[in-house]
Amino acid sequence: MPNDEQMTIREMCDAFDVTPRTLRFYEAKELLSPVRIGSQRLYTRRERARLTIILRGKRFGFSLEDIRQVLNLYARDGSNLAQMERTWDLAQDRLRAMEQQRDELTLAIGDLKAELETGAGLIAAARNQNAAPPGK
Repeated sequence: MPNDEQMTIREMCDAFDVTPRTLRFYEAKELLSPVRIGSQRLYTRRERARLTIILRGKRFGFSLEDIRQVLNLYARDGSNLAQMERTWDLAQDRLRAMEQQRDELTLAIGDLKAELETGAGLIAAARNQNAAPPGK
């Protein structure tokens, strides 16, 4: 990273593979608070840590509100028990939801495969019927 203390919006985009629009969106949602010097945004180590949590939360399917709650529980004195417990609870809920979605997808995939097999049989029968010589 170019500067351990602060990064520009371009450096953040390169480091985290996000767009400037994404960073501005998270800033508008009050999830990030870069230092402003004129029109320039500078991101501190704290903001980089917050963005890491945001991106990880989004990858796991957490809502922005869930992510905000976790970020707001951070204690600067290092006693992050409340944050860890809330994150644990949210993660448990999300895992249950993901497993339920997986189970539903497994059923839907099985049903779709069965329908495709039936359809393939109907198509083959229709082709055979159309290929049969007239009068037989």
